[in-house]
Amino acid sequence: MKKNELISIVIPVFNEEKNLDELIARCLKTCKEMNFLFEIILIDDGSKDNSAVKIKNAATENQGLIKGVILNRNYGQHSAVMAGFEQAKGDIIVTLDADLQNPPEEIPNLVQQIQLGYDVVGSVREKRQDTAFRKISSFIINKTVQMATGVKMHDYGCMLRAYKKHIINTVLKCPERSTFIPILANYFAGSTTEIIVKHEERRNGNSKYSLFKLISLQFDLLTCMTTFPLRLLSIIGGLLSFLGVGLGVFLMVMRIIFGSVWAADGMFTLFALLFVFVGSQFIAFGLLGEYIGRIYNDVRARPRYNILDII
Repeated sequence: MKKNELISIVIPVFNEEKNLDELIARCLKTCKEMNFLFEIILIDDGSKDNSAVKIKNAATENQGLIKGVILNRNYGQHSAVMAGFEQAKGDIIVTLDADLQNPPEEIPNLVQQIQLGYDVVGSVREKRQDTAFRKISSFIINKTVQMATGVKMHDYGCMLRAYKKHIINTVLKCPERSTFIPILANYFAGSTTEIIVKHEERRNGNSKYSLFKLISLQFDLLTCMTTFPLRLLSIIGGLLSFLGVGLGVFLMVMRIIFGSVWAADGMFTLFALLFVFVGSQFIAFGLLGEYIGRIYNDVRARPRYNILDII
């Protein structure tokens, strides 16, 4: 990479006013020490605290180095990142969370890997400082993504990642509204790698991913990257049908041998079978509804976000 090329740091912000001063200071210090041209893009994702004010002040005080993008309401982390990608001019684009759990000092290590020729550089959090629930949730999500995509990256939940400009340009051309950026970028990447990075405890504020949001994220992952659940439903439906026929034959034989008194005249057995089939139908309809809902959102083609101001 040439010294006159540009590095863009894209950081989504949601209610992080207590972390912003330290975040900005550490990012500026790290980027200046790299001796490359750089820009830091802070996207306020509809924060309810003073995050937007702090971003505006930082952009005003550091003209040419910091750009503030203010969204009119909360659209979610990945939509905010996409808004940052639209504004990024860098040849290398690095994404980073604003909670300081991933240290900005790791940015040069990601850039170094991009310089070796990789299109996408992911990161694996070393000694994660998260709750057991968050670790288990991440493990399930990572395994699901690995099986569905075939790309054996180990930590899709870590926002600290680096991309070449042409990968981000291609990602921005994708019109779908349910977007999980790491998966989408890996789909277009010719070569990927990942590095070990430090992970620190969150000192201020709380995690923005509640149990409900983690469940919603799992559905987004399943439905935005593969149609395998639909195929699985066909397989399960076929097996249940075969099982139903087999049980029907078994019940008929047992009734002939032992009479109608067997198994309380078959009442409970029929109820059990009914619950199995009704339950499987509800699961099938739920998954089909998820896909139809995503089709509906994509057909409407509403913007992912609405930018209120750029500083």
